[in-house]
Amino acid sequence: MTVPVTERIARLNDRCRQGLDPTARIMVTRNCLARLSGDGEGIAEVLAQAELLASVRRYAFQPGDGPERDFGVFDLRGLRILFKIDYYDMALEFGSEDPADASATCRVLTVMLAEDY
Repeated sequence: MTVPVTERIARLNDRCRQGLDPTARIMVTRNCLARLSGDGEGIAEVLAQAELLASVRRYAFQPGDGPERDFGVFDLRGLRILFKIDYYDMALEFGSEDPADASATCRVLTVMLAEDY
């Protein structure tokens, strides 16, 4: 049985969110990290990153969230957080021509505050 393209993309996005895609990039906006770490450095920033990524990985998609599972919104420490997965070619120069093809697509997961969007 052939898996529909949208479902292949969703599965690849899940791998990206779970940290299982070695070609994926994860970006967190400076504002988001600063607000979560209390403008701290060192261990406060590392702990904030870990908590943030754990929340993204635990995110439970709802039926109305879209079939590709590439966008989510949640609250963390009283802040509204968004994440978005975008699809690029392997050189990160252009959009991917086929997001369902893992060998030709580099996923970029961006995590930000709602106000950063």
